Amino acid sequence: MLTEKLTSTIDQPAVTLENFRLSDEDLPEFRDMKFEDINQLALDHPGASDEEYRERRDYIARLAKRFRETGVITDVDYSPREQRVWRYVAEELEELHQKHASPFYLKAKKDLGITTDRIPQLSEMNRRLNELAGFRLAPIEGLVETRSFLSWLSYRVMLSTQYIRHHSQPAYTPEPDIVHESIGHIPMFTNPNFADYSQFIGHGARIATDEQLEQLGRLYWFTVEFGMVEEGGGIKAYGAGLLSSFGELEHAFGDEVERRPFDLEQVINTPYDYSDMQSILYVVPSYSYLKDVTRKYIESF
Repeated sequence: MLTEKLTSTIDQPAVTLENFRLSDEDLPEFRDMKFEDINQLALDHPGASDEEYRERRDYIARLAKRFRETGVITDVDYSPREQRVWRYVAEELEELHQKHASPFYLKAKKDLGITTDRIPQLSEMNRRLNELAGFRLAPIEGLVETRSFLSWLSYRVMLSTQYIRHHSQPAYTPEPDIVHESIGHIPMFTNPNFADYSQFIGHGARIATDEQLEQLGRLYWFTVEFGMVEEGGGIKAYGAGLLSSFGELEHAFGDEVERRPFDLEQVINTPYDYSDMQSILYVVPSYSYLKDVTRKYIESF
C-alpha cells in the first residue's frame, strides 16, 4: 500500500527500541489522516470503465471512511460475484502456499480462520489478531502516502482495504484489495518477531528524513511485500506480494530470480520496480534476526 510520494522530515528525538510499545491511549485520531482521492480509478485498472464496479468499490470505501469517524469496523455484505472472485484466487493460491509458503504463515492462516470458502471480515480478523499479537486492523478507503501508511505500524495498526479486485482479472490488481491484505499481509502479524519488526519500521517512518524514508520503503518492499525466509529446512515465502499472487509466487522460486542472503545495507540501497516481476529477492535467516538488525538500524536515525 505504498505510494511514491515522500513528505518532509519529522523532528523527533532518537529513542531506544528494545522495549518500544505503545498503548491504546497513544493512538492518534484516524480522522486527522490525509488520503488520496479514491473516487478515480487509474485508466489501466480493470474496473475503470465498469460503472457498477466503480460504484460498489466507492460504497465499500465509504464504509472505511465511516470507521475514521466512529472507530467501529463495518462488515461488508460481499456479493456472490465478489465471493466467487475470492474463491478462485484463494483456491489457486492454496496449493502454491502448501509448497512455498512459510510454515508459520500456514498455521497463522488457520488461526485467523482464513479459508478458501469466503471473504473474511476485517472485524473477525481484527479481534483474533489483537488476541494473538496485540496488533490491530483499521479499514482504509484507498492508497495512503508512504510516511502515513508506515507510521501507523508504529501503533501496531495495519491499514487495510475491504473492496476486492475486478472479476475480469482475478489474478491481477494494481492496488491493494482484501485478497492482498488478508491472504498476503494479515497472517504474518501473528508472529511476535514480525509484529515487532513492523512496529520498528513504523517508528522509523515517523522520525525519518526523506532519504531515510526512501530507504525504509525499500526495506518494507523487500521484506513485508517480497520477503523470503530460511524456514522448515528450505527457503520459503512470507512477503504479502508473493503470497497473494500465484504469478509472483511461482516466479519467485524460478531460475529467473536471484535470491540473495539478507544484508540490510544492500537492501536499503536496492531499487525496485513495482510494475514488473521481481528479479532480486532477499532471504532472512529468521524473523528474530530481521527484527534485531532493523531495531539497531532505526535507533541510528
